[in-house]
Amino acid sequence: MPSALGIALLTLAAVFLAGLSAAAWTSVREGEPRAAAILATAAVLVPAPYLLAGLSAMEGRGTLAVALLAVTVVAALAVLVPGGRPRPTDDTPTSRIDERDIMFSRMLLRPGTERFRDYYADKPENKALDDAWRANPGLLREGSSAYHPLAFRAADASFATIERLRPFVDGEPATRRVELDPARAAAFLKRWALKLGAVSAGVTRLEDYHLYTHVGRGPDFGRPVTLDHDFALALTVEMDKGALDHAPLAPTVMESSQQYVASGVIAVQVAELIRRLGYPARAHIDGNYRVVCPLVARDAGLGEIGRMGLLMTPELGPRVRIAVVTTDLPLAPDERRRDPTMVDFCARCRKCAEMCPSGAIPLGAKKDVDGVRRWRIDSEACFTLWTSTGTDCARCMAVCPYSHPANWMHGLVRWGVRRSGRFRRLAVRADDWLYGRRPPPRPAPDWLDARRSPTASGVGVS
Repeated sequence: MPSALGIALLTLAAVFLAGLSAAAWTSVREGEPRAAAILATAAVLVPAPYLLAGLSAMEGRGTLAVALLAVTVVAALAVLVPGGRPRPTDDTPTSRIDERDIMFSRMLLRPGTERFRDYYADKPENKALDDAWRANPGLLREGSSAYHPLAFRAADASFATIERLRPFVDGEPATRRVELDPARAAAFLKRWALKLGAVSAGVTRLEDYHLYTHVGRGPDFGRPVTLDHDFALALTVEMDKGALDHAPLAPTVMESSQQYVASGVIAVQVAELIRRLGYPARAHIDGNYRVVCPLVARDAGLGEIGRMGLLMTPELGPRVRIAVVTTDLPLAPDERRRDPTMVDFCARCRKCAEMCPSGAIPLGAKKDVDGVRRWRIDSEACFTLWTSTGTDCARCMAVCPYSHPANWMHGLVRWGVRRSGRFRRLAVRADDWLYGRRPPPRPAPDWLDARRSPTASGVGVS
C-alpha cells in the first residue's frame, strides 16, 4: 500500500492528468489543434514522474517524492500567491475629440465638394495621409486583396441596415413621466439589455470628455455636440471568435457589421423604452455617435482600454461591439472596475502590435498624449490597410490572448492574471507556446472561401 507521501503524489498525478486532458479536449472543441496536441502530450508527460515516484519501489524513491512535492509547492506558490499588482494611473482625458478628425468621417469626404475643401483647408496636415488611402480600392470595394463579391455585399447590407436605424435613435419622450427609483431603473435596463442579446451592460454619469466636440458624420456634420443628458448606459455584444480567426479575410467584416447591427438594435430599443417612460434618450450606434463609446463603456465598469486602443472586457477581451444610450432618466451609476492587471498584461504581451499588418499599434510603453498617459494608435496607417484589404482587418482582436472563449480553461488563466505578476509573465509565454507567437489567419470556410469564385460551389452571381 502506498505511503501518505505516495498517495499525495498519485493524487497530484491524477489532478494533472484530468486537468490537462480536459484542457486538451477543450482546445479540440475550440478548433485549436496546436494547443490540443501540446496539452495532450503534457497530459502524458507531466503526471509520469509523479506516478513513477508514487508507485515505484526503487531505492531513493522517498527523496524523489519529497523533491517533486517541494518543486510543485514552490512553483504553485510562486505563480499563484498574490503579488505584483500594478498601481492604476490617472487616465481621465483632459480634452475632447472632434469626430470630424476620425478616419470614418474623413472617409466620407468627397473630392470637389465644399466640405472636402473646408476640412483640408483647416487640417492640411491630414491631406497627404488621406490621399494615400484614397489611392487604394477602398473598404468593401472590388479590387481589394480580400475581395469577395458575396461577403462584401453581405457586410454592406448590414451597414445599410444600421443606416436605416438613424430615424429611431432619437425622438420625443412621452408627456407623462413614470417616477422610478434610480437603482431599480438601472437594474431593469441592464437586465433587459442582456435579455435582448448584450453580454454586458453598465451605467455611468455622462462626463464632458465622453462627448465629441463636433458631429463628423450624417446630416448634422460640423455642428457642435450639445447633449444635455446626465447618464449613459453602455452595452456590449459578442463578436464570434471563429469569424475573427479568419482575419483579415471577408468573414471578419461580415461579423463586425453584423454585431454593429445587433448592438444598435438593442440600443434603439432601450432608448425607445426610456422615452416611453417620459424621459429624453438617444441611442449612439455605428455611424451615428455623439459620444466616444469605449470611454463611456470603460467608465461604466465594462473593461479597460488596451494597447490596441479598444475596450478590453474581462470575459471577451476586445471581441465586442459597443453601443450607448444617453438619457436624463435618473439611473444609479456603476463603479468603474479598474483592472491594472489587464493593462499590465497588455504591456507585457505586445502580440497585437507585433501582428498588426500596418504597424499601427505601438510596441513600446505608454506615452503622454493630450495630457493622458496611454498607447496611441496610428489610425491613418490602420485605415490605409483597410482600404487595401477591403475589410476592417481585426488581426489585433484575433490574436489577443483575452479573445479566447470565456470557458473554464481561459477563465482560470484570467483569474491567475488578476492575482499574480509572475502568473502574468507565465501566461504570456504559455499563450505563445500553445497558440504561436505569430498565429496565421485561418482559411475562410468552404462556403465563403475568398480565394475561390462564388460559382465554384454552385452559387451564381447575376
